[in-house]
Amino acid sequence: MLSILPFGLLWACAAPPPPAAPMPVHDVHSFARPDQVRVQHLDLDLTLDFDAHVARGRVTLMLERIDPDAPLVLDTDGLQIDCIEVDNASVPVLLGEEDPHLGRALTIHLPPGIDCVTIHYATAPTAEAMQWLAPEQTNGGTRPFLFTQGQAILTRSWIPLQDSPAVRCTWSAKITAPAGLVPVMSADVRSWDGPVGCFQMTKPVPSYLIALACGDLTSRDISPRCAIWAEPATIDRAAAEFADTESMIAACEELFGPYRWGRYDVLVLPPSFPFGGMENPCLTFATPTILAGDKSLVALIAHELAHSWSGNLVTNATWRDFWLNEGFTVYLENRIMEHVYGKDRSAMEIVLGVQGLREELATLPDADQRLHIDLAGRNPDDGMTQVPYEKGAAFLRRLEQVFGRARMDAFLRAWFDQHAFRSLTTADFLAFLDQELLRGDPQRAAQIDVPRWVEAGGLPGDAPVPDSALFAQVDAVVAALQGGAAPASLDTKGWVTQQWLRFLGELKDPSPEQLAALDQAFAFTRSGNSEILAKWLELAIDHGYRAVDRRLDLFLMTVGRRKFLTPLYQALLRAEDGKARATAIYTKARPRYHAVAQRTLDDLLGFHPAGK
Repeated sequence: MLSILPFGLLWACAAPPPPAAPMPVHDVHSFARPDQVRVQHLDLDLTLDFDAHVARGRVTLMLERIDPDAPLVLDTDGLQIDCIEVDNASVPVLLGEEDPHLGRALTIHLPPGIDCVTIHYATAPTAEAMQWLAPEQTNGGTRPFLFTQGQAILTRSWIPLQDSPAVRCTWSAKITAPAGLVPVMSADVRSWDGPVGCFQMTKPVPSYLIALACGDLTSRDISPRCAIWAEPATIDRAAAEFADTESMIAACEELFGPYRWGRYDVLVLPPSFPFGGMENPCLTFATPTILAGDKSLVALIAHELAHSWSGNLVTNATWRDFWLNEGFTVYLENRIMEHVYGKDRSAMEIVLGVQGLREELATLPDADQRLHIDLAGRNPDDGMTQVPYEKGAAFLRRLEQVFGRARMDAFLRAWFDQHAFRSLTTADFLAFLDQELLRGDPQRAAQIDVPRWVEAGGLPGDAPVPDSALFAQVDAVVAALQGGAAPASLDTKGWVTQQWLRFLGELKDPSPEQLAALDQAFAFTRSGNSEILAKWLELAIDHGYRAVDRRLDLFLMTVGRRKFLTPLYQALLRAEDGKARATAIYTKARPRYHAVAQRTLDDLLGFHPAGK
């Protein structure tokens, strides 16, 4: 029997992974019952059809049967299930009713002693995890491109599986692409034979970290364990921008323990990617909007790298525990930036992050301001605000402030070492915090109200925010401008991106004429730095500087990063004639955006696409 099994399953059967520790966690965003039957390994064999925008093939699931009488329950969303094989026989396809957030449950009844199931299926052209790009949507402009984005619960739209972060499994895959295109995956073992790629992830990961991309790709090594992947037109810029990646890995290892994933590569995607980055193990997906030319935006790489410890190594067990991924990661990101680029750089990043958090808190209901957010009956994307990121990081900075950096570092290292390759809840963390820090030093523990941080809204008043000498320089320049100094006379020599963002954020009610003078002096509308440009466009919309209109249209038509899109469309809605402008632009741009961005903007604009 083994001789006819595919590549990945041969490997799996020869050396089955150790069973994951039972996780009695109820995930409201999954139909799966891993407490009864748990997927330990999955093996994919898919062929990519760029003309039809579908992937066809099969997945074989290796199971741990905790309850020998229970069925296997999987998550699916829009998949065409052709047949299911159990013990060399076809079994009925039993799909449940469709849930607007969760898709449909697939239930498979299992004979005694059977721990292997094969599902033959095809994805839908509208699969939310998969974005199929036409050549003109890529940097090269000559070949199509595909990428997947699984977080939070979109992997079920391209693989039938237990789509919960509480379920970790190893996986393998064979991906057949059209000639001339290169498939890549978030795997620690990779090989290619022409357009066919074979991949293995030998460490158990949650489903949202299984990722695929395929296009006209090339790679450039920047260290023995780091490479940059990109389209040929982008590779030189990307390799130069991310030249410090190995130094970042070394810094994180020094602080928080060994890097356990083998390789760390970065894939620069076309600009429609909805996020700044995605921490897929061994292969971070990154937006080209961070290619500023001066390494001023590489904090994003530090962030995705830090996920190799917080998120990938130790994962939130449910999406209401999302802050365990992102709050820890922002904290680690700031520590990496301080280690590699100095305290001033890190301080600016923290100040901007807290500023953005305060602005968003003013718009959120109290229930959504909590770290331990209740997302029952909602799409987990609703919890992906700045709260889990910046409030979570501020909580950890407060712990560091109270207990000291040395003890905090030892605490975090123990957290990662003792819980490696596990998925945990907020309750798990709080118990570990009590055991490792609070209980042993009640005097210091009394200085921090942990329940207030975790379960209450708002940002506690003891949230530490560092001083920034570089921002003090910016504030002096802003004061000079407001005192009547001409923009061309301002001393901005040597400013980095964060200082320009502070400058633009501190301008108070500028007139269109003042904005025109600033634009003439600093060429903001022509900026190639996406962070600065997006902030400038938002400012211009809010204050009636219409000279940016063509640049705004181009930006919204070519960039799919939700971080930029949301505030710009919000600004348009605030403008006098903005709703009509926003709707007109969005109607044209929407097909270029990923489903994650579409969902957010459809709600914002009250947009109802045909067929929905």
